[in-house]
Amino acid sequence: MEAIPLRLRQVSVIGDSDAGPEACLFAEEVGRIIARRGWGLVSGGRDGVMEAASRGCREAGGMAIGILPGLDDADCNDYCQFQIPTNMGWTRNSLNALAGDAVVAIGGKAGTLTEIAFAWSYDKFVLAVTGFGGWSERLAGEAIDDRREAVLVPVSSPGEVEAHLVDFFGEDR
Repeated sequence: MEAIPLRLRQVSVIGDSDAGPEACLFAEEVGRIIARRGWGLVSGGRDGVMEAASRGCREAGGMAIGILPGLDDADCNDYCQFQIPTNMGWTRNSLNALAGDAVVAIGGKAGTLTEIAFAWSYDKFVLAVTGFGGWSERLAGEAIDDRREAVLVPVSSPGEVEAHLVDFFGEDR
């Protein structure tokens, strides 16, 4: 049996709670990649992109954590092994962004925009998925402000997500 590292890399997957089927399939594959690489998945724990990514991660044997806006951990999707009820409402979006060593944004509305802004403000590596609209597509390839030279890295396939994360984490696994 392979030893579990003391600290897993964590990838926050953020996006629409009411995402369409194509975005959810994309998120599910990203979740599988995260699990296969031995990383942990962090999300807002709800429906849509969050549930799809968590499902893919769990089905591939990975670990999924849901950081919830309310107090009731029953509001979490069925695929998160760990539920963190915060009772913070939208403010919990800062935790979703901060918990990941890297962030993958898929589509998204106002909540995802706040998570992207928090990730940017805290110098997180952010991958912005194109092809599904929302804030990730609108901000892909852009710098949010002039405090950093980096941009939100545009990606259009799960394979690109994996390649960029492997490059960022420096792993050849």
